[in-house]
Amino acid sequence: MDNSLTRRRFIAATSAAAVLPGAAFAFNVNDAQALVGRLVDEVNTVINSGKSEGAMYKDFERIFARYADVRFIAQSSLGPAGRSAGSAELAAYIKAFQGYIARKYGRRFREFIGGRIEVKDARPLKSFFEVRSVAHLRGQSPFRVDWHVFEKSGKRLFFNIIIEGVNMLAAERTEITAMLDRRRGDISALAADLRRAG
Repeated sequence: MDNSLTRRRFIAATSAAAVLPGAAFAFNVNDAQALVGRLVDEVNTVINSGKSEGAMYKDFERIFARYADVRFIAQSSLGPAGRSAGSAELAAYIKAFQGYIARKYGRRFREFIGGRIEVKDARPLKSFFEVRSVAHLRGQSPFRVDWHVFEKSGKRLFFNIIIEGVNMLAAERTEITAMLDRRRGDISALAADLRRAG
């Protein structure tokens, strides 16, 4: 084979990869599992840190902000009402939701103190990946904690957690919708209440 042709093909391929990294380095099941592995390592560190409850919640919020698609989860929970919200109103709601969900699931993860979460495997599901982990708690039988992970706008993040069969995204959509209904659709009032919740 002509060496110059081979070199040209190599240069063309590497140039395309530089311009379109997703085409050459597509997000795959191993990447999803590695992402959740890093997330779980941080959660394990927090739950066994001996920190106060308040300090742990701050750590959980940082982890949530780093590894979760907060905007997607918050807007999904808000439902159709989010489409008519003003940008400032929506931004305030998303920020309030971030703290609220970190405290809510931080309380659940505090139950894991003295235990650990272990990532087991991952599999593709439609347009995302499911990463399966197992929580080992003292005095309890191990149970599953599944993470749904996708790549969106160049970012690889989780957007759902299923703990013992309880789907976070579905549960929050039901709860937030009910809270918004009680506030007659007032998203600002909802955000204010979420900031106080927990």
